[in-house]
Amino acid sequence: MSRPRDGGAVTVELAIGMVSVVVLLGLVLALVAAGVTQVRCTDAARAGARAASLGGDDAEVARVVRRAAGDAATATVARDGGWVDVSVTVPVLGHGVLDGLTARATAGLPAEP
Repeated sequence: MSRPRDGGAVTVELAIGMVSVVVLLGLVLALVAAGVTQVRCTDAARAGARAASLGGDDAEVARVVRRAAGDAATATVARDGGWVDVSVTVPVLGHGVLDGLTARATAGLPAEP
């Protein structure tokens, strides 16, 4: 009696397992990059709101936001009565899974007299 040959089965299983690990690692790193971008966006919105509440014009607020969140960040300033709201949008840098994903944050403070 001869035993059935299953030569190479372990190699195939290992190759499939390694590909799965690499894909999972890539997904985890992409999600970490998105989280870091969201934190930077939130910090930039706060910094922009602080600059706007101290009397900074829209160009100055945009400079503060770009300094905090990167050159791709855009800021929108809304002043309503004694309140200032700054909304920031930053594209998440990534390929494949994260294409088109953006981080958004809004911060508001009372305007200083």
